[in-house]
Amino acid sequence: MDRVKSRLWVQSALRLADAAGRPGAVLRSGDPDAGGILAVLRGREGLVVLSQVRTSAGEAAWMRGTGGVPVDQQAADAYLDRQLHRDPDLWVVEFECPDLVPPFEARLV
Repeated sequence: MDRVKSRLWVQSALRLADAAGRPGAVLRSGDPDAGGILAVLRGREGLVVLSQVRTSAGEAAWMRGTGGVPVDQQAADAYLDRQLHRDPDLWVVEFECPDLVPPFEARLV
């Protein structure tokens, strides 16, 4: 199965977000080809960290790594630290999303 390289996905997501008025920034660069991606959504109610996953059918999807409700900065940072400790090749990208809706195509599981 062909997959989009991580760096290209991040660059595309940042452009889409910027065009939608939801600016983003790379907080941490990971492996440019195959690094996983964590997307931090910064909203009015707090933060949500989405983690890139695959469904049982192998399709790309996202899960709310920090749970079903927004969290504060400290909880989001703790989640990011745990994930980066397990996988140092991860990308961390943050987006301004007042309504906590991802500015990129995202199937949430």
